[in-house]
Amino acid sequence: MDRGVNAGRALLVVGDVVTDVVARHRGPLAAGTDTAAAIRTVPGGAGANVACWAARAGCPDVRLLGRVGTDAVAWHERELVAAGVRPRLVVDPEAATGTVLCLVDTRAAAERTFLTDSGASLRLDPADWSDALLDGVGRLHLSGYLLFTESSRALAETALAAARARGVPVSMDPASAGFLSELGVDRFLAFARGLDVLLPSRDEACLLTGLPDPADAAVKLSRLVPLVVAKIGADGALVARSGTAAVRVPALPAAPRDTTGAGDAFTGAFLAALLAGAQPEEAAARGCRAGAEAVGRIGGRPPRRGDTR
Repeated sequence: MDRGVNAGRALLVVGDVVTDVVARHRGPLAAGTDTAAAIRTVPGGAGANVACWAARAGCPDVRLLGRVGTDAVAWHERELVAAGVRPRLVVDPEAATGTVLCLVDTRAAAERTFLTDSGASLRLDPADWSDALLDGVGRLHLSGYLLFTESSRALAETALAAARARGVPVSMDPASAGFLSELGVDRFLAFARGLDVLLPSRDEACLLTGLPDPADAAVKLSRLVPLVVAKIGADGALVARSGTAAVRVPALPAAPRDTTGAGDAFTGAFLAALLAGAQPEEAAARGCRAGAEAVGRIGGRPPRRGDTR
């Protein structure tokens, strides 16, 4: 079937739902003793964050398939619904909800380091999938974290095949340069051949190609995936199509407090714009706008009414 013919307006995200514990500290951690920090517990997960930012950007129907433990299902479901997302959360009877400790150095451009316990989030498997999830869907987005366990990778393959059969375009964010190295570049690229859009970070694009320049990396990747949008932080984004020269989209000025979820914000707003009919460069500009908003907040989710986080 010709891909992209699906007339649905919904965005379906399949990915991780986790609890983020954000610890903002000033300067290096003091080994063997205390380091003062401001600590917040907030909902997170790359897949869930993308869904929430897509809803924030005006996508009228955002759906999320994820897996959580019994310990936090009610809280995560409430948070997602409040953000305008329609969640389908599979409750894992054995594993707890995934937890990520986000260490944010406030003296280093709010750059963050993650300690990740994936818990239930990457225990999704093909039995959690139904082709009916694609009813009315115009785009499917897969979190790259799905590829990092055998069961969730099988789910991603099932979802990708179902979307291709229906002509639904599929996007993916590679998610983690560290986990990507463990998975292996060749294995990731073999999966990526079935994608329509790839949204790597600077580090991920360079890792996947072996090239030091992200513009060159984006162009090379776009010979494999028709549309590649490399997120390069304060330098904005690079849009490359089918091997042609990358177009740079500038970032917006921002005063970073926490860079957790900035890439997810970009992706959510970008996909919402594509669904609304925007060209990739305009969609990337909207993504940059969302990313600038995200880095001014604590945690990876967009604001809700009355939220001053």
